[in-house]
Amino acid sequence: MKRIGDVTAKDFAGVKCFLLDMDGTFYLEDELIEGALSFIDAVKETGRDFLFLTNNTSRNGDFYVKKLARLGLEVDRSKVLTAGDATATKLNELYAGKKAFVLGNKYLVEDLQTRGIVVDNENPDIVVIGFDTTLDYAKMHAVCNFVRDGLPYIATHPDFNCPTATGFMPDVGAIIAFIDASTGRRPELIIGKPYTGIVDAVLERTGLTTAECAMVGDRLYTDIETGLRSGMLSILVMSGETTEEMLAEYPSKPHLVFDKLADINQFLK
Repeated sequence: MKRIGDVTAKDFAGVKCFLLDMDGTFYLEDELIEGALSFIDAVKETGRDFLFLTNNTSRNGDFYVKKLARLGLEVDRSKVLTAGDATATKLNELYAGKKAFVLGNKYLVEDLQTRGIVVDNENPDIVVIGFDTTLDYAKMHAVCNFVRDGLPYIATHPDFNCPTATGFMPDVGAIIAFIDASTGRRPELIIGKPYTGIVDAVLERTGLTTAECAMVGDRLYTDIETGLRSGMLSILVMSGETTEEMLAEYPSKPHLVFDKLADINQFLK
């Protein structure tokens, strides 16, 4: 693991595309993290590319394109890949024609429906859970009943918390724990970081190999594990969830550690 004093431009020599987490890495809620736009400029100036890669399925790609524009960065839809996108692809591959109970808000439901997934919360064949900011007890009761009945059970991503400007919101990992406590089951398949479903979607989108990509994010067990498990350069930024204590205690270490994205700029040649 290298921190800024030990990093050189050679560490980035093979990187053609930076995969950028969003919450806690590029912004917090509606505030850009200091220097985030300058990092994008540095990436472009050195002939590299970037792709926003988010596990947050409480929103869809179109939402993020509009949000980034409000924050000062104009990108098209191809620059944002969500766990919802990757989940839709995997559902069509594995469960074509099956009806899905979806624990998610309107963005995830719309994302799945536009990709041909039939959403039926009354008589489903499979269960899909995402980050649902409209969650209530009736939904939790229903999803536990379907999971307890033995339906195939898929989660969009495993994050326990979603960072905000004032702390953390419970995320899908916490919902998985709730369902596990009630039913004794965990998902058969998790799509988002650090699992292979979303990495496969990245490689299909970019046409690159994992050796040509660098994963940049603020969470050890999702962002950093994605890089380490798939053979990418794995870069931790300390602008979101991870604390120094968490980094010290975590058994796997990122290749590089920076306080924020903009600290990488000087090493992009």
